[in-house]
Amino acid sequence: MILRALVRAALLLVGVSVLVFAATEALPGDAAEARTAGRATAAQLAEMRAGTGLDVAPWRRYVHWAGSLLQGDAGVSLISGRPVTDMIGQRLPATAALAGAALLVTVPLMLVLAWPAAEDSVVGRLVDALVTATAAIPQVVVAAGLTALFAGVLAWLPPVSLLPTGGGPPGLTVLALPALSLALPAAAYGAMLLRGLVTDILARPYVRDARLRGLTAARIAVVYVGPFLIAPAVRILAVVTGGLIAATAVVETMFGHAGLGELLVGAVANRDVPVVQAAAMLAATAVVLGLLVADMAAVLTDPRRAAA
Repeated sequence: MILRALVRAALLLVGVSVLVFAATEALPGDAAEARTAGRATAAQLAEMRAGTGLDVAPWRRYVHWAGSLLQGDAGVSLISGRPVTDMIGQRLPATAALAGAALLVTVPLMLVLAWPAAEDSVVGRLVDALVTATAAIPQVVVAAGLTALFAGVLAWLPPVSLLPTGGGPPGLTVLALPALSLALPAAAYGAMLLRGLVTDILARPYVRDARLRGLTAARIAVVYVGPFLIAPAVRILAVVTGGLIAATAVVETMFGHAGLGELLVGAVANRDVPVVQAAAMLAATAVVLGLLVADMAAVLTDPRRAAA
């Protein structure tokens, strides 16, 4: 079972790499046109494309790119000429800190909201409506609303997320608004996905019997509900994390947070294909690894799957 999960993860990464490469090929224009802002002649564009390898057939470029990526070489930026791994490495700590702070809020909030949203009561229906509405709000609107409230009206937090000039770790006040902007929709979406599972478990006979025997909600959650939620919760968390990482592009750009998301937005605008491909593959790898961890959790927590 573990070998099957590893093979599935490897095949997923191969499929994602093909999709990422195809998506970057579909971008209008290329780095040569973006770099010259349309002022170069056809001969100059052809010379620039030959110098950067853009004149090679797409399938050859994919094979070369995928092979280099397996060796840890993501190529060089078509705009700056810097190694892409250096550019990613410089921005990765900022994004990792932001995503980590957002997950610290997302995970407990997702679990706390899923339980009452699954209950058939007035409070449950109100929480369910709140969760659904929050999950449906665009990330930009959430970020703008939080900024208006906490930076404008209350003046508790800075409206931008500029990192320390000395290269030190970002402070809590710097991370607060962008992290909350990521966490609230992600937690609501995760709670929506978990809600159905919690509803199904709460309707099972042994849970109803435990309630009739007067067991507290906390004991029921830990003993009767928690063990059955571990594997699906990890899988849902992997999906939520993938969406959260993707949303960093919007949030980092809005708050001026110099991370991978901001780098990706700039690379797309400049048609800097190697940077776009590397950033997209890094995000996809994080999601696939999360799904792999979920499969492992399923093996460890479900004896029937472990024996299959």
